[in-house]
Amino acid sequence: MTRSNIRYNYVIGDVQGCFEALKALLKRIQFDPEQDFIWFAGDLVARGENSVGALRFIKKLVERNAAATVLGNHDLTLLACARGLKELKEKDNTRDVIDAIDSDELIDWLRKQPLCLFPNQQTILTHAGIPCIWSAEQTAALAKEIEAVIGHDDFAVVDAFLADMYGKEPTLWLDDLEGNARLRCITNYLTRMRLTDMTGRLEFSFKDALDDPMPRGFKPWFEFESKATKTHQLFFGHWAALQAETINSQIQNVDGGCVWGNHLVAYRLEDQEIFRVENPQPL
Repeated sequence: MTRSNIRYNYVIGDVQGCFEALKALLKRIQFDPEQDFIWFAGDLVARGENSVGALRFIKKLVERNAAATVLGNHDLTLLACARGLKELKEKDNTRDVIDAIDSDELIDWLRKQPLCLFPNQQTILTHAGIPCIWSAEQTAALAKEIEAVIGHDDFAVVDAFLADMYGKEPTLWLDDLEGNARLRCITNYLTRMRLTDMTGRLEFSFKDALDDPMPRGFKPWFEFESKATKTHQLFFGHWAALQAETINSQIQNVDGGCVWGNHLVAYRLEDQEIFRVENPQPL
C-alpha cells in the first residue's frame, strides 16, 4: 500500500465522475505517480461528466501503487446497479460504466476496494466519517466485515448483502447486531452518516444544508467527542456543504462539492496545504 520513496501524500475528496476536474487538480499539484501517492475519499463515480473515465484512471493509479481508495455510497450503489439489484437512476450518470466494454473488470475491481484506510500511523480515512462511539481500531475491523462480503468470491454472498443493503435500520450500533442488519449499520455509518446524537444514533432525514434546522438532539457527527480522534487525525468526504472545511485539528473534510460546480480538493499530508481547482464541467 505504501512506498518508502513517497515525496507527497494527498487526500482527494469526492471525484464523482468529474474526470476533467481530477486531471486539472493533478496538474495543479504537479502529481508524479513515481514519487507521490493519492488517497481517494470515495464516491469515485456518479453525476459527473465521465464516471467511466475517472474510474479507469483511478484503477490504473491504484494498480501501479500510486493511489488507494475507500468506497463511498455512490460506489456501492453502482455495485448494486451493476448486479441488477437496484434500478439505475438517470441523474447518477453511471450508465457509461455499466455499458463499458470493460465493465465487468471495473466492477470487480471496485468491489474489492476497502472502506477504511490508514494513510499513516496517525491518520485514518473513511468516506462519511466515524461515529463518536467507535475507536479507529474498531472502525478498521468493522470495515473489514463489509469488505469480506462485497469482495467475496461467491456472488451469491455479494448479492445477498447488496440486495438488503438499503435501509435506515438499525440506526444505533450495538456490538451484538448480526447478519445483514449488522452489515447495513456499519455501511450506513461509513458511507452515509451526517447527523448522530451523543449515543451515535444515526438520523437520515437531514440532507445537506448546514443552516437547515436539525432534529432535536442530533448534530453533525463530528461535533461529539470522538474515540477515534483521540488516536488519529480523521479525513472524510461525503458532505459537499462543508466545502472541505477543517473541522478541528483532528478532523478534516475533503469534499469540495466539485460535482455541484464548486471545487475538487487535495489535502497534502506533509504540510497541511490544501489545493483546489474549479470544476470545468459542472452540472
